[in-house]
Amino acid sequence: MNKPLVGALLSLLLIGAAAAPAVASAPQDKAAAAVTVNFAGTVALSNCSGSVVRTPNSQPNDPALVLSNGHCLETGFPAPGEVVKDQPSSRSFTLLNGAGSRVGTLRASKIAYATMTDTDISIYQLTKTYAQIQSQYGIGALTLNDAHPVQGSAIKVVSGYWKRTYSCNVDGFAYRLKEGEWTWKDSVRYTSSCNTIGGTSGSPVIDTTTGKVVAVNNTGNEDGERCTDNNPCEVDESGNVTVRQGINYAQETYIIVPCIGAGNKIDLNRAGCVLPKP
Repeated sequence: MNKPLVGALLSLLLIGAAAAPAVASAPQDKAAAAVTVNFAGTVALSNCSGSVVRTPNSQPNDPALVLSNGHCLETGFPAPGEVVKDQPSSRSFTLLNGAGSRVGTLRASKIAYATMTDTDISIYQLTKTYAQIQSQYGIGALTLNDAHPVQGSAIKVVSGYWKRTYSCNVDGFAYRLKEGEWTWKDSVRYTSSCNTIGGTSGSPVIDTTTGKVVAVNNTGNEDGERCTDNNPCEVDESGNVTVRQGINYAQETYIIVPCIGAGNKIDLNRAGCVLPKP
């Protein structure tokens, strides 16, 4: 995994980690090739990155949601097969504006959903609504795309923790991605220029054409090892294993959308929801 960070690791990774925001041009016509992608709506956790997200149907007065990785939970890694749902949490998140500057602190009311089975996600429900965040900080939520990401599409991985962006393309998809005890389905594989590091875990992966979140950054093969911690391997439908040292991955987020109902409530029984159940 793109490891969550602890204090001893910070000084090692700070070298060369600071970078100016990567901001694309933002033409307004329908033929525009890209939209502005910056840090607005991203958050920094104590050990990871994340973002304030909404579904296409979320309403301004719904409690806002923060998306990160399951392995970024303050309670530790969920075990294989484990699902966390509606667990109280008062975790805080540093909210960033477009330039990557801190504009405020958001707080969770609960872990609405988290797992490392089939995918690697955590969804926190906040104490504020989208309308309150917009009014107080002038920051809107990022929208989760409700369609599968497309091979070859241009993306940016935007890390609120490091205030750093990575630009690359969707190289393809791993049928199964296995890392240590965990296995994830249909993972996004980046082209090599998205060389993400520890602390970028949970970063939104944003399609630069739509500006929508298509995945959440979570891991990469660091040492060329086969299917070990921090060295995920790809497994195809026939069981063949491929190791790609230095290549990084993300978990698709379109599967989250059908599982969120009215009031931003996580409802695993909704039609089309395939997220693992407790």
